[in-house]
Amino acid sequence: MTTWARIAAVTALAVAASACGGEEKPRQGPEQPPGRYVALGDSYTSAPATGDAVGSPPGCDRSANNYPRLVAAKLDPAEFVDVSCSGATTEHLVSPQRTQDGTNPPQLNAVTAGTTLVTIGIGGNDVGLIGLAARCRTRDPAASPCRDQLTASGRDELRNRLDRAAAAVGGALRQVTARAPDARVIVVGYPTILPADPDACWPELPYSPQDVAYLRQGLERFNTILAEQARRHGAEFADTAAPTRGHGMCAPPEDRWVEGPEPVTGAAPLHPTARGEEAMAAAVLQLAGTTR
Repeated sequence: MTTWARIAAVTALAVAASACGGEEKPRQGPEQPPGRYVALGDSYTSAPATGDAVGSPPGCDRSANNYPRLVAAKLDPAEFVDVSCSGATTEHLVSPQRTQDGTNPPQLNAVTAGTTLVTIGIGGNDVGLIGLAARCRTRDPAASPCRDQLTASGRDELRNRLDRAAAAVGGALRQVTARAPDARVIVVGYPTILPADPDACWPELPYSPQDVAYLRQGLERFNTILAEQARRHGAEFADTAAPTRGHGMCAPPEDRWVEGPEPVTGAAPLHPTARGEEAMAAAVLQLAGTTR
């Protein structure tokens, strides 16, 4: 038998042995649903008043069409758990949260060793963004009550709050990884709330151009440092700011994806509308629907 004949014979035997050994297991791909998907977060995740209320306790204001449910409907996981809750801070990831209708257990309790996908959208209440919006109202276009109050000490208190909140999210990511080492973790950023042009909505929007610019810069920084925390802790970051630009609280009602202080779409004030939740879900699915 010639050398080439012997090589051909050995190759044929190897192929036959491989065929007898069984089929190769399929690789994990976007067509394979996650086993257990857990959604953690605050009211930008629970999406109050954007659809029928679901889950318990009722005081968490989870909507049937919040972005986690839209993501779950697309990915079809074997198990889906949404423990997001309006008013939640990073502290409520590890501690119970009292609501007007009951108590939401520590959100991280839902993250188990078998969890394969986690989304986490939280930190805004640590900063006090909704409370700031209420205090920043003014009828004087030359005033800047928010900026003046938060920089009165000579330091930028908003910047400090943002840094502390991002660090707390980083700590939460470490705990998620410890509880579910094999889980894919996606940090969900905050959508674009304020217009690029600070003068665009005055006086319809009761915030001075100076405060609009100051707060918008703060929100942009927050998303940047949340993305950095995600990177540091081996997680991914879903950018929801880019796809919602031009659809903030100054947009026409039919094109508004984040409500203003006086809602016109039925969603909660200063929160994403149903369209906004769809945009956030699309940003998450852009990551979760692909392989790493």
